[in-house]
Amino acid sequence: MRIAAAILATLLALPSAPSLGQVAYDSWPVLTDPFASTGGGGIMIHDYDPIVAGGQCTTNFRAIEPNGTVYRNAIVFDAVEAQGGVLCTNGRWRSLDSDATGTTPFRVFLKNGVKRGSGE
Repeated sequence: MRIAAAILATLLALPSAPSLGQVAYDSWPVLTDPFASTGGGGIMIHDYDPIVAGGQCTTNFRAIEPNGTVYRNAIVFDAVEAQGGVLCTNGRWRSLDSDATGTTPFRVFLKNGVKRGSGE
């Protein structure tokens, strides 16, 4: 019984670790212009500059194929307060030139004027 109590006391004295599901958004890479599309195929995303207003993050952007074909798009994310900043998540994009639409796993974290992104 003393051994169990000693083990429990030791475990309680250890600093708590972040939960396995917690993401350190500040560790994501700073968003560059351009950056590679999460859809692959060598497509590069240009002019991606999300702003937060009315509970959403929005931006227009260009997706450019390696052959130079340009697609003009807009995206809307849900804006969620997180870790002292705003997490832009659940992205829904639409073409400004056609009726194409879709979603993206890409997320953006905005804090202190710095924009970071992750496709994971």
